[in-house]
Formats: sequence, structure tokens, C-alpha cells
Amino acid sequence: MVPSSPHTRRRRAFGIAVSAAVVAALALPVSGAAVAADGGLADSDLFLNPWSTTLEAAQGLTGQSRDDAQLLGSIPSADWFTKGTPAEVQAAVDEVVTAASAKGEMPVIVAYNLPFRDCAQYSSGGALDTAAYKAWIDGFAAGIGGRPATVILEPDGLGIIPHYTTLDNVTEWCQPAELDPATATSDRFEQLNYAVDEFAALASTSVYLDGTGASWLNVGEISDRLLKGGVQNADGFFLNASNYQFTANSTYFGSWVSKCIAFVTEAGGSFAECGNQYWNGGPANNWGGDWPAGYGGAMSQYAEWSAGSADPALNVDGVESRYASQLGGIEPTTRFVIDTSRNGLGPWQFPAGEYPAPEDWCNPPDRGLGLLPNTSTGVALVDAYLWIKVPGESDGKCFRGTPGPLDPERGMEDPAAGQWFVEQARELIALSNPHLAPLDCHVDWSAKGAGKAFATTVRVNGEASSGWSLEFAERGGQTFTKAVGGSVSQAAGTVTVTGGTGKGAGKATSTVLHAKGSPYQPWQFHLDGRACTS
Repeated sequence: MVPSSPHTRRRRAFGIAVSAAVVAALALPVSGAAVAADGGLADSDLFLNPWSTTLEAAQGLTGQSRDDAQLLGSIPSADWFTKGTPAEVQAAVDEVVTAASAKGEMPVIVAYNLPFRDCAQYSSGGALDTAAYKAWIDGFAAGIGGRPATVILEPDGLGIIPHYTTLDNVTEWCQPAELDPATATSDRFEQLNYAVDEFAALASTSVYLDGTGASWLNVGEISDRLLKGGVQNADGFFLNASNYQFTANSTYFGSWVSKCIAFVTEAGGSFAECGNQYWNGGPANNWGGDWPAGYGGAMSQYAEWSAGSADPALNVDGVESRYASQLGGIEPTTRFVIDTSRNGLGPWQFPAGEYPAPEDWCNPPDRGLGLLPNTSTGVALVDAYLWIKVPGESDGKCFRGTPGPLDPERGMEDPAAGQWFVEQARELIALSNPHLAPLDCHVDWSAKGAGKAFATTVRVNGEASSGWSLEFAERGGQTFTKAVGGSVSQAAGTVTVTGGTGKGAGKATSTVLHAKGSPYQPWQFHLDGRACTS
């Protein structure tokens, strides 16, 4: 994903309660108990894909790099669908949703195939035209059917619109010569509205539209685009996808977007009157008039916003009081989710004047993982913290305004967009906030045999309980028939091996499994519910 220009990617109480809720979320588990009763995202268990692109990357790695990928693969991230025919995307989506349904969990799946997505830049591609996109969405929706799923609809889809003119009457930079300027914008909204309606018509699907982020479009601009894109028929919007903005800032920004939508649609206000992150005046701060001379009233993205902050660039009181006076008793209802995959330390404050185009959104150095995915946030209007961007996968080849091919900030050539980035994965884990501990068990898998049957010795290093349980996924058609020194069962693609007395830390537990089918090594093992390296 790329910025809105080539140079910059820019339940009802908030204020201090936001920061407190974010801190409290550090202690929350990754997931709760199966899919929520209403079939929605909030309070549902998130699906951990045993065949994720992260675990796939781990298969070609060794040592610390493999451990890192397996650690990241033990945490639910979104599954992205970016290409294919309608039949192909239907089959691919069905595979993920079927696996999630078998576990009673909520899959988070990204639809990323708009025509001229990313304005044909780093993540170029997409359907050929509106008709092709609608057919692709039909296939995507058919792959879900009536089962629970959460769709993240088109990252950047509302942030980067071809031949778009803003509320301030500025024609944006994305102007592909291949598209008719007279119809490009209306085509984009037709595409998104069609997708929203298709997913909303499904029995148990939640769908969220692109709400950009706290350092990108201003509140009024994105609120207008969300309504044109059909957010009123969706479950809400998503923020900070593939970006690095602080969760607290995204929470305030999202609440202001929700309040702006309510102000315009219910109170008869205008988008221009909506308080936003680029001028935070309001009744509480005398509309900015009593602030330090020369201060422009823009919120800084480089620290967390809060009520009562002594730094006017971090103080939300003006905007909050402005909405309170505008809304009166009207309550905002448009909900949102926040991508916390790489925002533990916030955005990269790049060195001023060093690069012609810093590209602070593109593989910035020294960033950390953020809050673990969670669907029980305790924060008003926030349905979930999700890992939408798959941490460890590159944003693209970043040249920062130089000829390339090296990323001048890193002194190396970055992997292409979506490819595994060993160095960045290590940074994200090492600098995670909150700290992410390494996996504390290890499984050795040694298979012998070929053709129609095989046997494998499974050796587990790590503290195991009495009556320990080891689980792994299979999808190669293997049938496990016997476990020496234990028992084995198999259902819905999951194999469970149970043993007798567990052993203490540092002592190995082993068993021999017999199976029909071709030998293979599972991508990840879980011992007594916790993931292991292998």
C-alpha cells in the first residue's frame, strides 16, 4: 500500500478513558470463545490459519529467521486475496472459511483486487474493469456463503481514488491515463458499493471499508468518502492498514470520523465543520487562540494523543469539545477496527532533508509489533484490534526518492511487496510493544517411508502437562492410524496426539506416529495449546 500522494501517507466516552483502555488491552488474550452469538466480529475467536503465508515463508528459513516466522505465524493475521478468476477466488476463500468454520472461529479476510488498486504502484494489479471486479466479488462472496467471516474491503480503496477531486476542490495525484477522468471516480464508488451490498447480504459476514488513518486524509474528507462508498450499509471501517500510527491516535481519529458521520447525517452539519487532526481548535481551548504563538493547531503523529496533554500538538480537548457542542445528545454509531500489526512504537520520524521522498510508510526501520489481535477491546466503537497487514511481509522496494535499487535507509535491496522480509521481521519482534516472548517449546519431526504409508518420530522439547496434547494440521490426505505410547485422533484436518505423563522443562517427550499417505512435515505444532518451533 502507498500514500495518498507520492510523498506522504497521510462505547461513547473517550478522552483519558481511551489511553486507559489501550493499556488494559495489553493483558487481554488473543481471542475469546468461538464466534460471537450475533455472528459479528466483536467478541469472536480469531482464526489462526495453519497454512498462512507466514508459516509458508518459515518453510524456506532456518535458525532465528525460521523461529521468527513461526512465532509470527502463531498469531492470527488476515488472509489476503488479491487475484484470480471468480472461480479461483471462490475456491481459495472457501478453503479458509471452511477451516475456520470447522473450529468455530472468525476468519479475517482481505479483498484487494480493485481496478487500478494502489494507482498501479508498489502493489499494482487488480481486476480489469468494473464488470470483472463485480464478478470477482461474486466469487469471493460465494466462497463465504452463510458462514461467519470478516471482510476487510480494499485497503487504500478510499484513500487512493483515480482522478478524484477532494472537498477542497483539489484534484489528487492518482491520474491514470488509461482511465476516463469523467467516470473513474464514479466507477470506484460503484465497485465498492456493489461489494458492500454483496457481503452485507450474506447471513454472517461483517464488512469494513477503508478509513485510511490518523496521518492521512482529514476527518471530513474520509467521512465523505466512506458515505459515498456505502459505510452506512457496512459494519464500519478500518484504520491504519499496513501503517504505523499509534493505537491511541487511531482510536481518537476513528471516533471523530464516527462523530463526523453522525454530525452530517443526523444533525445536518457539513463535512467542513467536522473537527479534525489538522486543526484541533474547539471550545475547550478557546479555538486555539490561547496556545503558543506560531502553533498551527495540527496534531503530531509522533507521540500519543490524550485529553489534558500539556503539549497542544497532542491535546484532543479542543476537538472533543467541538463535537460535544455539535452533537448534543446524538450518539455516533459507526464502528471501526484498527490494524495494530506494526504500530507498537508508532511511526518513523525520518531525518529531515535526507531523502527526496522519505516514504515513511515503506519498510521504515526500527518499528515494533503492536497490540495482539483482540476482538474484546473494551473501547467504545472499536470492534477489534487486528493484524491486517501481515507483519514480516515487505511493503515493497523502497528507494526514498533515490534511483535505487538499494533502500538507502537500510543499505540493502528490500524484497518486493508481499515477500518475506527477514530483517524487518526480526526488528518487529525485538522491538515489540508490548513485548512478545519467543516460543518456548520445539518439535522435531523425522518421517520415514514413501508412497502409501510412513512412520514419523515426533520429539517434543518443552514442559508438557500430564496427559499432554500435541496438535497439528494436515491437508495432504494423510490418515494417522496409531501413536506408540499415546493415542491419535483426526477430525476436520486437525490431528491430535495425546500422551501419558508429561515431563518437566528441558526434558523431551516423544512418540512414533504411523500414517497412510505421503510423508510431509506440518507447518506448525501446538503443545497443550501453545505454539512450538519446529
